[in-house]
Amino acid sequence: MKQTDLLLADAETAAPQAAWLRIDGVSKRFGGAVVLDHIDLSVRRGEFLCLLGPSGCGKTTLLRVIAGLEAQDGGTVVMGGRDIGALPPAQRDYGIVFQSYALFPNLTVAENVAYGLRLPRRERAARVEQLLQMVELDGRQEQYPAQLSGGQQQRVALARAMATSPSLLLLDEPLSALDARVRDSLRQQLKALQRRLGVTAIMVTHDQEEALALADTIAVMSAGRVEQVGTPEQVYREPASRFVAEFIGCANWLPVRQDDEGVVRSGDLSFGRSLPTGVPAATAFCRPEDIRVEPHWSAGGSMTMAIVERVDFLGGVRRAVLSLAADRDALLTVDVSRNDPGYALLVPGARVPVSIAPHAVRYFVDGAA
Repeated sequence: MKQTDLLLADAETAAPQAAWLRIDGVSKRFGGAVVLDHIDLSVRRGEFLCLLGPSGCGKTTLLRVIAGLEAQDGGTVVMGGRDIGALPPAQRDYGIVFQSYALFPNLTVAENVAYGLRLPRRERAARVEQLLQMVELDGRQEQYPAQLSGGQQQRVALARAMATSPSLLLLDEPLSALDARVRDSLRQQLKALQRRLGVTAIMVTHDQEEALALADTIAVMSAGRVEQVGTPEQVYREPASRFVAEFIGCANWLPVRQDDEGVVRSGDLSFGRSLPTGVPAATAFCRPEDIRVEPHWSAGGSMTMAIVERVDFLGGVRRAVLSLAADRDALLTVDVSRNDPGYALLVPGARVPVSIAPHAVRYFVDGAA
């Protein structure tokens, strides 16, 4: 192999790890309200990034800035080494899918998909057929949007967005208008299609389950800022702030103090690890699955007694709310699967021994880990 070929091969290997889309210091105001507050983000080529956060956090505005549908007040947007922050939308090389489908009702499925294509008739027809096969709508070419279900319309919108083979796919809550079963099916199809085509995708969502299932990387946003960027497992298991911990999944909080021997305790529970230097008290965080309902009591600092306040059946698990016997105001949410020995003990009013593994606990001081 020639040296130039080796260099190209090395560049192609390294490219997925490099920042292909960079958002540096992007800010946006609407009147006196700060909607985006100096946002910094990097997206690798071929990555699926989810912008996750509550309504009003700025995630849709950020997507619109990337698309050129809103002009930023400050900062830059660089894609593939080119500053696109001042370019009109038509010159930014992306496809976009909206929550509302935005299909032309007077055009057939084939005509909707082909709308942005500038190809000879035969090539255009072949491209449309290929795209409809990808989204499993082959044979629907001559139907109109009104003849399709919501999930089918969204797949047409996805095929249209991919028709020109864009470098970037932007998705603005594309699944939120669909019912749960259709949403789950289309979620799987969307991820499979994105991986098959290798297109870089950025999706806005307020649905944490959707983000955890789809994303390679999640950027959690709050009040115009990025609170944390990480893999789904990182933002779930290692939240950087109390906001992230509470927004993604279910969070348990217990006040803890460090005793004279350096042992961290919450009531009669012992977590063993030390708090940061100079911090006598903090709040311990853990997830519902990190708490174990024990079949038997054993003496020592690793267990405490709790009272079962409520039990909900969630299919694969029972989710119980427990109050600590030593402090009835301290509540814990616990997920227990059917195969766990404590499953049968979860009866409202029952007293049960519980333990929390020290390695599963994360300490927060003033809202930050």
